[in-house]
Amino acid sequence: MTEVHGKIQNETPPVSGTGRPGGPLPGAGPRIGPFSETGPSGHTEAHGADGATISDDDGGEFSAAWLSLREPADAAARALDLVDLLPGTVRTVRDLGCGTGSLGRWLSPRLGSGQHWIMTDRDPALLLRAAAGMPDGVTVSTQCLDVADLTPADLAGTDLVTCSALLDLLTAEEVARLAGVCAEARVSVLFTLSVTGEVQLAPQDPLDAEVVAAFNAHQRRVIDGRRLLGPDAPDVAAEAFTKVGAAVTVRPSPWRLGPALPALTGEWLRGWVGAAAEERPDLPVGEYLDRRLAALPHASVGHKDVLAIFE
Repeated sequence: MTEVHGKIQNETPPVSGTGRPGGPLPGAGPRIGPFSETGPSGHTEAHGADGATISDDDGGEFSAAWLSLREPADAAARALDLVDLLPGTVRTVRDLGCGTGSLGRWLSPRLGSGQHWIMTDRDPALLLRAAAGMPDGVTVSTQCLDVADLTPADLAGTDLVTCSALLDLLTAEEVARLAGVCAEARVSVLFTLSVTGEVQLAPQDPLDAEVVAAFNAHQRRVIDGRRLLGPDAPDVAAEAFTKVGAAVTVRPSPWRLGPALPALTGEWLRGWVGAAAEERPDLPVGEYLDRRLAALPHASVGHKDVLAIFE
């Protein structure tokens, strides 16, 4: 056991998972599945569900940089009223695909005292960052674990399962299994920032609609036999948890981007357009991206938060 800034961290070896290799997913944060692809530069790039494209030349540091870049927009977007609907006292929280721990930093001050967080991710470096970055008074343990391997026994004593920008990277079958595991353990869940595929840009451009459609198709692609949910994830999750007996509440949680956030807006645009181009190589996206970067648009990027409670 290792103590990090006054918090106890349990370092457990990575589990074998489902046999799918890990790898950075800078657009969304969690470490689930082989989403890395080779970009035009010949470097490995990853297109996450929110569209970011960041090379991994520095061993994952760019992934952490992207998570830090998006953290303020994430915090501003999450549906705060869902926190008020959580039942009882929340002491033990398991954060799935925790990344650098931004959700923990946002949520833990809004819960009661005496919290313990179990940070779960497939990237050991990000787990270290997550543990070190949590507020004082919150104890933290970490676990390298694939979400697909989570069991009801893992959730014993857990009051809340939560995640940020994770569900869109799973399949319908994986979400259904996760719902079943949480139902058996009778653990409430709060899933934040699942991308919906709805993007509104101002001013508009004639190519906007085609880029939106191509990106959404890209997010629903099949990888190693797994069809990703992409923008279908919030609705699929709500249905899955309803089927296993949960009371489900869904709220919109859109990103608000634009000239006031130039670094984040520019990085999101590059990845969003890049993923669309992979799906539709015929689209003239080069000039489109140049236009958008030259005069950053105001953008609303659709997400939803899902709360499921077992009464």
